[in-house]
This record gives sequence, C-alpha cells and structure tokens, in this order.
Amino acid sequence: MKIAFTAKGAGWDSEIDPRFGRSDFLLVYDEENDNLISYDNRTIRSVAHGAGPKTAQKLFELSPKVLITGNGPGGNALAALNSSNVAIFTGANGMSIRDAYQAYKDNKLQQQR
Repeated sequence: MKIAFTAKGAGWDSEIDPRFGRSDFLLVYDEENDNLISYDNRTIRSVAHGAGPKTAQKLFELSPKVLITGNGPGGNALAALNSSNVAIFTGANGMSIRDAYQAYKDNKLQQQR
C-alpha cells in the first residue's frame, strides 16, 4: 500500500508539514517495495488561488491509499480528495515522517471523514 505524507523536507527525518495545499513536499512510501519517493511541491508557493486542488491533483497522480498530514486539507482540496479513495489522517503536527508513520500504524492519528 502507498502512504502519502505532507512534509517540510524530502526524507524520513523530515517534519510533517501541517499544511496540505502549500506543503513543501509530498512523500509517498510504498510499503510493498519499502521505497520512499518525494515530490517537490514548492512551486505551489507562487500560486495565488487553488493551491489545495492543484496539490490534490498531484496526489492523485502519485496514487496513495492513505494521506497523513498535520491539519488536513482545506475545503476545496477536501472536496477534490473526497472524490477519490484516499483515507485522510490528521494530527501528525510536529512529528517526523518516520514518527507519523508509526503513529498511523499504532492507530494514534485521527481519520478525517
């Protein structure tokens, strides 16, 4: 299964980015292949409006089943994500990607409905 994270950097020790739409990076961990890839999302900084839906579109291309983030997506991004089968988990603020993954595995994050 693929699990996506909003991140402030490109590796396991990076901190979760609490933002979704303007997250600096999207990281995707493929549990089956034990492979972590990163997508640099910093170009979104120059977008005045619609950052959330644009980041959601990129997330669709990366095709995860789970998204782990800090605060969760805003209204427009949430509407876009709800049309997919991505389960959204929030509450990972201040955690590293590694710690957020473990918190997810231990059922310590909140699933957004």
